[in-house]
Amino acid sequence: MLKMATLRNLHHSIKSKISIQQFKRQLSVTVYCHQEYLRTSIKDDEKGIRRITLDDTKKRNALSLAMLDELKQRLQDANMNESVKVVVLGHTGSVFSAGHDLKELLDETGSKFHSQIFNRCTEVMNLVQDIDVPVIAEVKGVATAAGCQLVATCDLAICSDTSKFAVPGVLIGLFCSTPAVALARAVNRKQALKMLLTGDPINAKEALDCGLVNKTVPIEDVEKTTQELAERITRHSSRVIGLGKKTFYRQIKENRDEAYCITGNVMVDNLTYEDAQEGIRAFFEKRQPVWQNNK
Repeated sequence: MLKMATLRNLHHSIKSKISIQQFKRQLSVTVYCHQEYLRTSIKDDEKGIRRITLDDTKKRNALSLAMLDELKQRLQDANMNESVKVVVLGHTGSVFSAGHDLKELLDETGSKFHSQIFNRCTEVMNLVQDIDVPVIAEVKGVATAAGCQLVATCDLAICSDTSKFAVPGVLIGLFCSTPAVALARAVNRKQALKMLLTGDPINAKEALDCGLVNKTVPIEDVEKTTQELAERITRHSSRVIGLGKKTFYRQIKENRDEAYCITGNVMVDNLTYEDAQEGIRAFFEKRQPVWQNNK
């Protein structure tokens, strides 16, 4: 159902004597933005790996406001769940994500709504890196614009050898400024600018060479390779992994001296963890450590 505030806005529009055509466009966009159906799915395994799957193939897994809201909730839930050690972010269909839903960026939806979309997108991208749980992008197809941004934001990424990546906003007059934030922090500056200024896609090998992804494999091996990578992470202490991830993103923004100051203090703190002392004892006793695995 349409919210009462939305109906009041439409009523006000009618009183303002907008054209019937404008009214229909506004109503269409409003209904579109409030459709209720799940755009993602989740699946857990016994090793603590949670798969979050983008599952809106009709919209090419577009990062609509609704999709972003779902992703935000999924990531928060994964971080709060003690049994989840790694998140794999995958997709159905041939497109990982085509980026923002352009229908939501038309004039009819208004600047306030546009700001809400980009603010929510920023929240989701930040959340990917702020949660304790490592997030691995599993890409079997194309990732463009904010979809490419999402891949660049993830801690790790595996893609098929036929995957392509692009930030083509310049082609439609909308420069990919927000995707540039993640892209420029994942790949070298000249490669990022080339992609942003031309809108041209790069292939899987180029994505590997510039650091956008960790590994490229035949499409039939993508899930297996991602699973193996995730399982290697689950062997370690979840609390230590969470601390390490947070510290990495914290120190990478600082100059060398400040980074060493931060990380030195963190290592002293890390030594107070039960898992750290267990790991050191296990090393001397030549046995496998038994982790507490509390986040």
